[in-house]
Amino acid sequence: MRFSKSNDVLGTSNRGNPTESSLCTLCRADCKGKCETWLSSLVGRKLLYPRSFGIVTAGANNTTHVGVSYNSLRIQGYAYGAHGLNEGLSNDPDDCIFPNVGLETEFGKEVKTKIRLPLMTGALGSTFVAEKYWDSFAIGGALIGIPVVIGENVVGVDRSSEIEPGNTRNGKIKCSPELERRIDGYLRYYDGYGAIIVQLNVEDTRNGVAEFVADKYGDKCIIELKWGQGAKNIGGEIQVRTLDYAIFLKERGYVVDPDPTLPGVQQAFENGSIKSFARHSRLGNTHIDTVEQVRSEFMDSVKYFRSIGFKRITLKTGSYGMEELAMAIKFATEAKLDLLTIDGSGGGTGMSPWNMMQSWGVPSIILHSKAYEYANILAAKGDDVVDMSFAGGFALEDHIFKALALGAPFTKLVCMGRAIMIPGFVGSNIEGALHHAKRGEVNGLWSELPKTVESIGKSAKEIFAGYFDVEKKVGKNEMKNIPYGAIAFYTLADKLACGLQQLMAGARKFSMNQITRDDIFSGNRETAKETGIPHVADVNDESARKILNS
Repeated sequence: MRFSKSNDVLGTSNRGNPTESSLCTLCRADCKGKCETWLSSLVGRKLLYPRSFGIVTAGANNTTHVGVSYNSLRIQGYAYGAHGLNEGLSNDPDDCIFPNVGLETEFGKEVKTKIRLPLMTGALGSTFVAEKYWDSFAIGGALIGIPVVIGENVVGVDRSSEIEPGNTRNGKIKCSPELERRIDGYLRYYDGYGAIIVQLNVEDTRNGVAEFVADKYGDKCIIELKWGQGAKNIGGEIQVRTLDYAIFLKERGYVVDPDPTLPGVQQAFENGSIKSFARHSRLGNTHIDTVEQVRSEFMDSVKYFRSIGFKRITLKTGSYGMEELAMAIKFATEAKLDLLTIDGSGGGTGMSPWNMMQSWGVPSIILHSKAYEYANILAAKGDDVVDMSFAGGFALEDHIFKALALGAPFTKLVCMGRAIMIPGFVGSNIEGALHHAKRGEVNGLWSELPKTVESIGKSAKEIFAGYFDVEKKVGKNEMKNIPYGAIAFYTLADKLACGLQQLMAGARKFSMNQITRDDIFSGNRETAKETGIPHVADVNDESARKILNS
């Protein structure tokens, strides 16, 4: 493992067991710190460097690479050259500095979506975490200039939404306060970079979510079809703790377990032997038996969504096997979709069966390696391959670089789920601790600042390294409307951006479209075999021998 529970060099520590991404296996909203992502949400790019500068030396301890993972990939560096400098810059050393690395990029076919940083959020749907901290995620994402995804079931679980029920695609939404709040919150600070993406599952399709979004927002939103995710191979889930809400969801057409309408279950709940209910979504495409049927229905869906006004359509697929991966890439390419997000096993936002997360699906690096391989097959035939986003266990700037390089030139951005939720948590907790009257409003879980935060500062201006950057962007008067969680998100993104710029400058790549698979190498032979990325001792070995023999 690259990550241990504590990192003396950065002064960080994990409360629980660290995963491949560096995050704790179980990430708590009330955590008082301080993993690398948690602390980066406060101090930003300062955490790129060892602590106690001037009285320390520091050496890397990641010298042995065991197993196949993104952490067994290493980033190539070069001693000469500079590629992709922006217009007006030359290869003079005064211009070839890492702040001049351009991180802006875009994705899409007929309509290009511009982004300031090759990053997007995971789908934040009907989980109560997404609802509580939405303002932090959405406003932060809009200020950064990246896409934010509204996940499945938001309309269906909202008690205030009014839906005339239908079957396959006959539902009609009269109003959906929660969905509208989420879209409007992002659009308020949208400045032409990024996008708000609305995801659909079986229930959303039945309820008419796409039609509602098209009618109210037109082409301001992107619609996303969903085949699955990396956390589980069944539909989305949440847990509810009241009987009346469980019955409401059952009547809305969801699968609720145990069945809250059964007298025996109600009695068990009243007596305390049942304390909660799980709400499940349905599996898609259960009526389909062949690949050609999948293709036909998929193309029909895309055609329909275009007919109701969506100019941009994306697809999210999970860590299924190779056949489904090939279908996703092939069909998304044929349909001229704007983006395909490929999510490897396994993570989620808190309601995926634990042993399912542990044991189902294709690990991210394997899935992403095959995605490149399959995309390359289509490109060799002359197809204009769909732009891709890789997801599944990313949290740090080197993860972004490695994923972009592994899938280059097809991968345009990286999707982060749990990592970008942490700044929402910690920022909201700080806001609640500093302004007690707002604690409930912002879902703050601390009554006072912990020592881990007080060691940095005692006011928002002291605590958040990105505070004044946000203030410059929105103006002093508007700062009162910016949640601290959004400031924390902006601060974390600044650290990721700066770290990515440094890695790219070291690889002599000064714009996003210059990153290639040649910029990474494998730390062990097994990883080289599975990814197609050569071992460190083999990369440029031939040219090295030519130098020696010249």
